Amino acid sequence: MHPIVLAANQPADRFYRGGERIAAFRAGGADLAVVARPTTGLAIPEDWIGSLTTVFGESELGLTRLPSGELLRDAVEADPVAWLGLAHAAVRGCDPALLVKLLDAGQRLPVHAHPDVAFAEGMLGLAHGKTEAWIALAPATVHLAFARDVTAEQLARWVADQDTAAMLGAMHTLPMAAGDAVLVPAGLPHAIGEGALVVELQEPTDLSILLEWSGFAIDGAALGHLGLGFDVALAAVDRRGWSEDEVAALVRSRAGTVGPLLPGAEAFFRADRLHGGDGWEAGLAVAVVVAGHGEIVTDGAVTAVRSGETALVPHAAGDVALRGDLTVLLARPPAP
Repeated sequence: MHPIVLAANQPADRFYRGGERIAAFRAGGADLAVVARPTTGLAIPEDWIGSLTTVFGESELGLTRLPSGELLRDAVEADPVAWLGLAHAAVRGCDPALLVKLLDAGQRLPVHAHPDVAFAEGMLGLAHGKTEAWIALAPATVHLAFARDVTAEQLARWVADQDTAAMLGAMHTLPMAAGDAVLVPAGLPHAIGEGALVVELQEPTDLSILLEWSGFAIDGAALGHLGLGFDVALAAVDRRGWSEDEVAALVRSRAGTVGPLLPGAEAFFRADRLHGGDGWEAGLAVAVVVAGHGEIVTDGAVTAVRSGETALVPHAAGDVALRGDLTVLLARPPAP
């Protein structure tokens, strides 16, 4: 087995705009900070990389297909040790414990939150919630966490009235520079701002509780509560007021960092920035080439890659080295 360069995997007709800069990124060489904001109404703002996860409520949408046409999910189920490694498979079976995306916010995303593991397990029978992280490829503004305590009654009223001004007015607003890494614990309300282009790491679910949907192409009143009803779903939202210092601690200014980008997040995922001459030990990995060109070198293969390409590296490929003038964002599941 060897590294596999993946084609784009973009679920269509999402409820928010974007996708132009994913296309520009995958074409290589574009200045992503100045690519024009969408004017076409394109609604393919996400690229699900190496995905064994489906869009919520779907049976296949979101899953990655290998160049052979086989679903990655089926390949992993047929040989989890080869793809994930013996130690990982012994603990998690066929569960990769990771989903990686490119996300191009052609408009500000709605205010929303994701359930944690305990809520997902108790209410939905799932093994994962949705803690996530963003690694910025272009600067943008984000809204993250409430700045003051919000009562359950206040939140329910804001959602019922779709009082976006009250929601955003109660949240921290902060700039995200290119290269920054932002950890978003499950439960924390957030909204990625227009113009953001990020590599997103997350637990492998598509669980979102919409607090806002007015003006977006989705019936949030019917679809925004995971089928649980808002009286239940809103209990998953962190209504605590976070201090400026607490929120700042979630944003790691990592523009020049080589090595780990998300210290403290290792229970959910691992992220590193690497260059030519760096490498990593055998294990399932997603490599996003964000600059330059070079090669992914394993025991049995040399795989040429360039800026804008994404590669899936199975455990059985062995230890990996990077060669050439390139920068890679490496996403891996938690260590077994």
